[in-house]
Amino acid sequence: MDTLSGLVDGPRARGAFLLRSVLNPPWSLRIEDHAPLSLVTMIHGDAWIVPDVGLPTQLRPGEVAILRGPDPYTVADDPKTQPHVIIDENQRCTVVRGPGISAAKNLGVRTWGDGGSTVMLSGTYTMTGEIGQRLLRALPPVLVRPAGQDNALITLLAGEIGKDEPGQELVLDRILDLLLVTILRSWLGDPGTGAPAWYRAQHDPVVGAALKLLHDDPATQWTVANLATRTGVSRAALARRFTALVGEPPMAYLTGLRLALAADLLREPDATLGAVARKVGYGSAFALSAAFKRVRGVSPQEHRTSVGRGLTPSVAMS
Repeated sequence: MDTLSGLVDGPRARGAFLLRSVLNPPWSLRIEDHAPLSLVTMIHGDAWIVPDVGLPTQLRPGEVAILRGPDPYTVADDPKTQPHVIIDENQRCTVVRGPGISAAKNLGVRTWGDGGSTVMLSGTYTMTGEIGQRLLRALPPVLVRPAGQDNALITLLAGEIGKDEPGQELVLDRILDLLLVTILRSWLGDPGTGAPAWYRAQHDPVVGAALKLLHDDPATQWTVANLATRTGVSRAALARRFTALVGEPPMAYLTGLRLALAADLLREPDATLGAVARKVGYGSAFALSAAFKRVRGVSPQEHRTSVGRGLTPSVAMS
């Protein structure tokens, strides 16, 4: 598994909230759902994304916006249009003012609005996938990218979002995932976009090989010495080069990776702490619990309880 595959494996849609909005200007939606990640794209008409902090960003047809939560933001026909609707954490829409979309109504499967000329598709990841936290924190609050060759995925999403057939939720989840990964890959691979150090490091012949070994099998009892042997350099050379390119030593990176994997596995209700510990390279439930508490500040059980209540778990992985 390459570094990107491992790091985007967390934000994997599981019953994502998808919606087609058909609106007539003036319109403005205040999003207060605290979701960890959302995608927005325009089929017809333009929109403006207005974060609470920062400058408005225009979104045109053929572009995709990735919005990193959980901070609220507004999507509108114009940055000056005051919100007509507030969408809360349960994806409920509350009309707060008119005119505009005060007459909004259900227009079919996953479709609502007032029947106007603007058509917007949105997909919201409602759960935080722990293994993706390093990637999510590398993203700016609002990222707008041209769809380019991935415009076919937007067309596919637009065609599928209004269907109500067996397995449709799963189909939409996978289309959303594929669109997310392709846009992220385009952004990370574009020179000058400020891709994080850990992503750039995977292209280094030595550090990239070490990263792949760690991601392929995090449960192995890795040491700097056996990593160095596998990558064909001295232990000192690997430690120095890895730290310079990734921003932390190899064993610190491995600890963060293991605990992120553990946090994700602990979301499963039937997963025991002992089984999770073995899967991520700890010799016992006690050893995993101690590391989890030391690095993340909460016990595995406290983490599991917070996820069960829908809260965003604390993270210490940079």
